[in-house]
Amino acid sequence: MSATHHAPGAGSREANMDSLAREAREALRLRGDRLRAGARAATDGPEAVDPELAEADLRELRDIEAALARIDRGAFGRCERCGGAIGRHRLRAVPEARHCITCAALDR
Repeated sequence: MSATHHAPGAGSREANMDSLAREAREALRLRGDRLRAGARAATDGPEAVDPELAEADLRELRDIEAALARIDRGAFGRCERCGGAIGRHRLRAVPEARHCITCAALDR
């Protein structure tokens, strides 16, 4: 037996998280590209851009960039507040989530 012993199922959990991170990276990049394209189209058009909408898009882009950085450094799926796991269903629904559901509820 090797010196490193993993809990049963640990390898499959890691593989599932790697797969989820790859899915999230692609979805986040596509959303970011759409937001950037929309921002370019809005600035090229003759009508004024709603500043609240523009701010919301900028916030979303910042969240997307932060999530991509967490994926790159291997921190995807970990709560920034408590360090616990963010559930896979939450990550699939909100791949840019920074907090687990418990910590997210504290912000409300």
